[in-house]
Amino acid sequence: MYLFSIFISLIPLQIRLFPCKKLLFKYDLNFFTFTLSPFAGIAKTKKQFNMNRRKFVRNGLLAGVATAGAPALFGREGSSGAADKIFNLDYAFHDGMFKNSGGNDFIDQIKFAYDKGFRSIEDNGMTGRPVDQQTKIGETLSRLGMRMGVFVVPKGGNGANTLAAGKPEYIDIFLQGCRQSVEVAKRVNAKWVTVVPGDFERNLPIGIQTGNVIDALKRGAEILEPAGLVMVLEALSDTPNLFLRNTDQSYEICRGVNSPSCKILYDTYHMQKNEGNLIKNIEMAWNEIAYFQIGDNPGRKEPTTGEINYKNIFKYIYGRGYKGVMGMEHGNSKPGKEGEQAVIEAYRNSDSFL
Repeated sequence: MYLFSIFISLIPLQIRLFPCKKLLFKYDLNFFTFTLSPFAGIAKTKKQFNMNRRKFVRNGLLAGVATAGAPALFGREGSSGAADKIFNLDYAFHDGMFKNSGGNDFIDQIKFAYDKGFRSIEDNGMTGRPVDQQTKIGETLSRLGMRMGVFVVPKGGNGANTLAAGKPEYIDIFLQGCRQSVEVAKRVNAKWVTVVPGDFERNLPIGIQTGNVIDALKRGAEILEPAGLVMVLEALSDTPNLFLRNTDQSYEICRGVNSPSCKILYDTYHMQKNEGNLIKNIEMAWNEIAYFQIGDNPGRKEPTTGEINYKNIFKYIYGRGYKGVMGMEHGNSKPGKEGEQAVIEAYRNSDSFL
């Protein structure tokens, strides 16, 4: 049995574990130096082991600090260096955002993003991925302690098979998508799924369309709620034909459904285009918002490339105690590795609100 002791000094920082005289390893990281070396068993003089209580407590505390800090210094297993500081909010990137830096494989991008301080992903098309790939993504997230953000409930497209029409065949497609989403969520440990009700049904009064959407979403919630899933309704600005367009409309529908499995996905890019007044509208609808997505306007690129003051918005959301995911649903303003680094720097800038 070995007796271990840890000694720490700063600049450079040295950590030494001694079971014998032979050097075990030395690890250099920037201005930190870690050296593990043994000492020759227990056969040392009493003088060498005669620490008073104060020194013992001091050294024990320092050892604990060093041990606790090791994951932050070393990063994930298999990474090339230390992981960057975790962001104040939980930003979720998507497949392709870091392909030049992390590689074409989404798993490799996840590992790269982890090392850059990101702790979540989102993937709109997750239901279309092969089952084995879904499983592998879920296992990777679990191993790294990361979260799965939204994926989209498959119903044929944003405007297709509109729930506003109240047609049974459209509702059946939506409900089947909910059932499929439950199975996918199990593989990737998801909690949120995106729902876009569809286009306007122009031949019906708006109140009737709203009632039809509420009725369909209630039925969807009956499938999702037992599985612990939350469908988040996303109002869009892509085309004026889409039924769901504004925050107050989304709020009204969520109140009508009256289920913990039906909440709002507040996409700041779309809402800046459709209504503006972002922080005030977030405040008014706060109790029904379960998820945020990001994109600057114009252009739908990373924060700092447009007119939206994301540092202030992030500060407000953080100040309200939000612990959910912030989806990075936007493109990169520049190509290649340079553009990917610009995305990371933009989030570091906008996240520096404390």
